[in-house]
Amino acid sequence: QVQLRESGGGLAQAGGSLRLSCAASAVSGTTLSLRATGWYRQAPGKELEFVAAISSGGSTNYAESVEGRFTISRDNRRNTMDLQMDNLKPEDTAVYYCNADPRLRYSDYGLVKADRNRGSWGQGTQVTVSS
Repeated sequence: QVQLRESGGGLAQAGGSLRLSCAASAVSGTTLSLRATGWYRQAPGKELEFVAAISSGGSTNYAESVEGRFTISRDNRRNTMDLQMDNLKPEDTAVYYCNADPRLRYSDYGLVKADRNRGSWGQGTQVTVSS
């Protein structure tokens, strides 16, 4: 039972940078226990797409389309997860969602089809990259 909240989206020019954050909190009466967490994105008219994932120990997994440009990180004490996005491209424009699915290892993200019915999701934050 996890509540997730993203922040940090906005408008950037191609080649620029943005940093997204995701804060996790326990649903009232439950204990927060996070395993792997990840980021997905959804562009208009397209399906939900895996972006990056990270284990509780800091191991990472990236989609090929963002490898080398995006960096996922996590602070287990603060229960936060960040996505540093550099060298942004117009095709990065999408709503970005953070996800926590206790059934997935970080390496499973990207192999399992994204499903809004799996795990916990934030409300999303818009990222728009202009050319």
